[in-house]
Order: sequence, then C-alpha cells, then structure tokens
Amino acid sequence: MMSRRAHFDIPLSQDATGRFLPWIIALMVYLASLALAASLVLSGLAQRWDSELSSGVTVQVAPTGTSSPAEHEDRVRRVMDALAASAFVADARRVSNEDARALVEPWLGDGALVAELPLPALIDVRLNDGAAIADLTGQLDRAAPGVTVEDPARWLGDLRRLARTVQALSIGIIGLIGGAAVASIIFAASSGFAVHRAEVELLHVMGATDGYVARQFQSHMLRQSLLGGGLGFLLALLTLWGLQQAGRGLDASLLPNMALGVRDWAWLPMVPVVACLLAAGTARMTVLRALGRLP
Repeated sequence: MMSRRAHFDIPLSQDATGRFLPWIIALMVYLASLALAASLVLSGLAQRWDSELSSGVTVQVAPTGTSSPAEHEDRVRRVMDALAASAFVADARRVSNEDARALVEPWLGDGALVAELPLPALIDVRLNDGAAIADLTGQLDRAAPGVTVEDPARWLGDLRRLARTVQALSIGIIGLIGGAAVASIIFAASSGFAVHRAEVELLHVMGATDGYVARQFQSHMLRQSLLGGGLGFLLALLTLWGLQQAGRGLDASLLPNMALGVRDWAWLPMVPVVACLLAAGTARMTVLRALGRLP
C-alpha cells in the first residue's frame, strides 16, 4: 500500500525550489538536441566527402588563346585516350557543356556572358586503388600539354579537420550541457530534501527505508524531466524542421546538402531519454547521500 502511494508521502510537487526545473531541463534538451544534430550532419558530410571525392579527380582541358575549336577537341580526344590507356583510371566521363555552364551560373548568372564564355572541357575521372596522381598528371601532360588535374585530396584533408573540430566542439557542448543538468538536479534534489527533511524523518520513524524515500525524489524528478525534456525536444524538432525547410530554397550548388538522414532522426530521441534517466539517477544518488548523513 505504501509503495503504490509513494509519490503522495512527500509533497514535492508543492516545493517551490523545483518549480523552474522543467524549464531548465527543456532548455538543456533543446540545446543538446541541436548540438547532436549538428554533429550528425557533419558526420554525414564527412562520409559523403570521403566516398565521393577521395577516389576521383577532375581533369580540365582549357582552350588556348590561338587554338580553334577543332584543335581544342583534338586535345580533349588525346586526353580521353590517355585516360583510357592509363592503369590508374577506372572510369573517365566527359562533363557536358551544359553541365559545365551550370557549375558557373551561380556566380556569373545565366546570361549571354556564360553562353559565350570559353569554358574548359571537364572530365570526371574515377581512380583505381593506389593510383598515383603525379604519374597520371605526367601521362596527361605528355598527351596534351597544359592539362590541369584537380585533386580533391589537397583540400579534402582541410575539410575533414574542420568537420572533426566542429564535431568535437558539438560533443563538448553536449558534455557541458549534461554537466549543467546534473548540477541543476543535484541542487533541486538537495533543496527539496532540506525543505522536506521533517517529512523524511517522519517516514523513517514509520519504518520507511532509505531506498523508499529516495524513490520519492526519483519519481518526482523523473516526472519533471519528462515534462521539460518533452517540451525541449519538441521545440528542437520544430527548429530543425524549420531549418530544413528553409534550406530547400537555397541553391544546392552553393551549399552542401545538410539535411538530416533517417538514421540521424532516429538518434535524436536519445537526448530526452538520456536526460530523464540522468535526472532520475542523479536525484536518487543525491538523496541517498543526504540520507546517509542523517543522525
């Protein structure tokens, strides 16, 4: 009978010290959810960069000032033949002129300037494992001097380091939020214990165990964290949905795809779940320690 009505034995819901606890937890869950979402987005970007860029290069065959269109096409043909004969190349595909113009339209517009601009021929090259970029560049230079090989590995390392740095910062922010949440729970549980010390001592006189008393505070903090965590998580979902909707109107050629994937959305509910478990466990441990100091 006592276990079923445990939450009525100590009037914790009337305690003013924990009145703002749900709002604090809501804010922390909101910020932690956004930080986790940022970390997941960066992780997805890094994986796409690795899979899409690390095994390929772009070959540019720029037209010279004195060459005719026929001579330029002959240089492109020689480069394509050299790529087909190279042991370093798995596949080579020439980018169409329309696609090449689409790459520069975000910066130059789609007017007559782009239509008349002599653009280089672009060749998308997929490399075999262990391909030597320097040797491939030498082969192409012998076939058609002046060819440029753009190796994304030169700047992919910088992007990786940037992504790792921001990821580490996001994880650090989540850790700080978790620490602040623990401190808030400890303060609220300690304050509630001090306010209701008379009721706690009375329960001891009636034969209640320390575990029973601790469950009173644990259940109360769990309800508070469920309320605040649910609110904060809902606000975080609305914020992420709003950012994703706003990002759909941006030109994809200017910014990478930063939308959350299905797996990323599945990870986000872990934030309020962990917050609730952390609140309940911290409250229980705090009250048990306080009970151990009672005479």
